[in-house]
Amino acid sequence: MSATVPDLSPGLLWGSAAVAALLVGSPAAWRLTRNVVTIAHEGAHGLVAAAVGRRLAGIRLHSDTSGLTVSAGRPTGIGMVLTCAAGYTGPALFGLGAAALLTAGHAVGLLWALLALLALLLVQIRNWYGLWSVLVTGGIVFAATWWLPPAGQALFGAVATWFLLLAAPRAVLELHGARRRRAAPDSDADQLARLTRLPAPLWVGFFLAVDVGALALGARWLIS
Repeated sequence: MSATVPDLSPGLLWGSAAVAALLVGSPAAWRLTRNVVTIAHEGAHGLVAAAVGRRLAGIRLHSDTSGLTVSAGRPTGIGMVLTCAAGYTGPALFGLGAAALLTAGHAVGLLWALLALLALLLVQIRNWYGLWSVLVTGGIVFAATWWLPPAGQALFGAVATWFLLLAAPRAVLELHGARRRRAAPDSDADQLARLTRLPAPLWVGFFLAVDVGALALGARWLIS
């Protein structure tokens, strides 16, 4: 897991970024790959909830790419605020961590770390679609880890990293659009507004600032 692999050439790095951009920007691809963002989103909720001492009661992933993480604990306070704020920032921060591992040459470690996170998430899943989504995603990552040569693992890791970094801002923009249409009355931003008395649009802006910042820093690490 700690083995290092040679750095990818600039051409392969830009190529992996182009593939990730296609997965995020193509409507047909996004309908499928959006599920991966939901896995990261709900996984971030779960990780932070556990870290602040809340008790996880289960995670559900739905075919419309929505999700729900239920945890027990104080309904207010900093722990609940951090748990709510983790969803839309989590994918980008996972991507930033992946970029750090990849630029250090730990592509194999990155893939095993992704598998470990998916395994932790799997035991919290409480519906069949969620179970299927996590198992399929984990199967793809496992196949890349087990059968690809080191260079192939690094390339797969680069595509996954770029995908997380690029997909996170798009998810926030979708949230903004849904709120403008009044289609997301109980979004994370609205829950945070009730918890903190700061307006929901401010929280949407916070999510976007974190995600764009992570994209900029991660891209700098990857291409420098």
